[in-house]
Amino acid sequence: MSAQATVLYDIPGPKGRRNNLIYTAITAVIAAGIIGWVLWTLGANGQLTAEKWDPFVDPLTWKTYLLPGLWGTLKSAFVSILLALILGVLLGLGRLSEKSWLRWICAVIVEFFRAIPVLLLMIFAYQLFAIYNMVPPQQLAFSAVVFGLTMYNGSVIAEILRSGIKSLPKGQTEAARALGMSHRQTMWTILLPQAVASMLPALIAQMVIALKDSALGYQIGYVEVVRSGIQSASVNQNFLASLAVVAIIMILINWGLTSLAQTIEKRLRSGREKKSTPVAETTEDTTEDQPVAEVPAQPAPGSGETKS
Repeated sequence: MSAQATVLYDIPGPKGRRNNLIYTAITAVIAAGIIGWVLWTLGANGQLTAEKWDPFVDPLTWKTYLLPGLWGTLKSAFVSILLALILGVLLGLGRLSEKSWLRWICAVIVEFFRAIPVLLLMIFAYQLFAIYNMVPPQQLAFSAVVFGLTMYNGSVIAEILRSGIKSLPKGQTEAARALGMSHRQTMWTILLPQAVASMLPALIAQMVIALKDSALGYQIGYVEVVRSGIQSASVNQNFLASLAVVAIIMILINWGLTSLAQTIEKRLRSGREKKSTPVAETTEDTTEDQPVAEVPAQPAPGSGETKS
């Protein structure tokens, strides 16, 4: 495949390629030196010894600290994502409503909760629920985490959904109205399914953000995987090893969600291609099978032929 110039840069010539190789080699040497210095410093302080990693071989460490924290992270993320999807759909469709007062209310809610940091929402909900006894004390931190994640991610999902519906061709709405469908029927049966399918990668990405933001519950005492990892580190005096294990756990979970998004996207794309292919083949076959009508030859003007 031949290299082509793009809008961002021109294809380098021989001298440019040689300079790029030199710069790459220099960068690699510097990066290797920094990594080596970090490892040497950690080893000199005894952070790379086997004793620091032995607690993670013991099932008691996982049963006491990491697994309860992991369950707390997954539970809060799952509940908040589910509620955020419902809230996002309602707010997104509300911003596209024909009623101006409903559009105004939904717009205020979306812009308000998008502008407030998630941690501030969690702290506010924690204090609100505690002062007015709105939830049981044992569910106080969990409810505050779910509230903060739901309101913020629901507002973001509403904007994603609204932009997805707005990006669809206007001819579909006009065709639905011509068939006598109402605004509600057009949204729920025609526009919304297409918008969800097209915006699915962005929605999965927002779910990953909700999963990571659940770690903010550490500030209000919620038991999640980061808090559990720090508690384990305090007991075993292995902060580097504990945080590394927690990071690996979060990376694996996020990688799983990303792989799920890619799989769903591929299946949706292949399904749309299968639906469109038979229509194209049928049209081509119909065109090929139709006989060509023969046009009778008309006599040239002035040939002398007359009707009998």
